[in-house]
Amino acid sequence: MYTAGVYTGIDIMSSASANLNPTQAQSYQGLVMSLAFTSGFIIMSVELLGGRILAPYFGSSIYVWGSIISIFMVALSVGYLVGGRLSLHNPNLIKYGRFFILAAVALLPIVFFSNFMMESVFTRIEDPRYGSLIASTLLFFIPTAILGIIAPYSVRLMVENAGHSGQVAGGLYFISTLGSALGTLLTSFYLVLWFEMNSIVITMIAVLFTAGMLAVWTGRKSNQ
Repeated sequence: MYTAGVYTGIDIMSSASANLNPTQAQSYQGLVMSLAFTSGFIIMSVELLGGRILAPYFGSSIYVWGSIISIFMVALSVGYLVGGRLSLHNPNLIKYGRFFILAAVALLPIVFFSNFMMESVFTRIEDPRYGSLIASTLLFFIPTAILGIIAPYSVRLMVENAGHSGQVAGGLYFISTLGSALGTLLTSFYLVLWFEMNSIVITMIAVLFTAGMLAVWTGRKSNQ
């Protein structure tokens, strides 16, 4: 769910794609767009699952959803800021892929430690408002912030000059927001009905890891 401002302070050709021929450049852009779609899908899917994960301990009131949405928005804002700054330093697909791999690793505690974390918070904080806020922070802030890095970094990888930055950013944010919408619908309409919570999260971890490895492999291949 990419809703923050786009980092567009770019006035030189992207070093990651400047030496590619037209066919390679088109494939390169298609890969970045596909990965941006994937990250958008997973961000919203995790956010919706957050409500189901917290419900056994803190309920599903407006307080809980307010906590989840707030943490996701703050985490994404931090990710956008960090991603914009990181994109200034030799942006390339290898680094880009590592963000996906790191996000996959950061989601692992949701599978293995979520019950422990929530029980620890629940026994110490009686107010469900603040309890859900703390639990949401512990479980979702880091992976969401890492996923937020992907948006501005994607723009930097694809922008060739400042005159096209708005068009590129608009296209990327269209694709990633479309992924967010699809992630919202599929998760809420089908995935939570068909699969267990951990199975969904593990699948998303596998998808992120695979996407990251694909980006790293493509980046290394283009450098050969």
